[in-house]
Amino acid sequence: MTKTVYILNGPNLNLLGQRQPEVYGRETLADIEAACAALGRELGLAVAMFQSNHEGAIIDTIHAARERAAGIIINPGAFTHTSVAILDALNAFEGPVIEVHISNIHRREAFRHHSYVSLRAEGVIAGCGTEGYRLALRRLASLLQ
Repeated sequence: MTKTVYILNGPNLNLLGQRQPEVYGRETLADIEAACAALGRELGLAVAMFQSNHEGAIIDTIHAARERAAGIIINPGAFTHTSVAILDALNAFEGPVIEVHISNIHRREAFRHHSYVSLRAEGVIAGCGTEGYRLALRRLASLLQ
């Protein structure tokens, strides 16, 4: 049976390709989804992508992942630095979690240097652009073997 990986994206990531392309690049979330779906097929994984600007919707999706997903890749956006609730939801998920950031959060404003999600993540990929999603998918595939 094919294992499913959830790729979750937080606030403003629906604007990829439009918002601050000098920071986040020109690829859209749809481009990332297509690339991850193709790589997932190569790795024998099904990929389910979700984005929300609402913290509760992300938490609900993490809860649903407990029954449906083998692993989670999450780019929580600004919730990275603020959401204990997302951390708590991830702590209730038993599979591996990889945190992704398109930009290098450690080269940005000081408030972006702290991540609640990192306390749960098996790995963190930051500053690799949208390629970070594919790197995370490869790592998650390795963890799931």
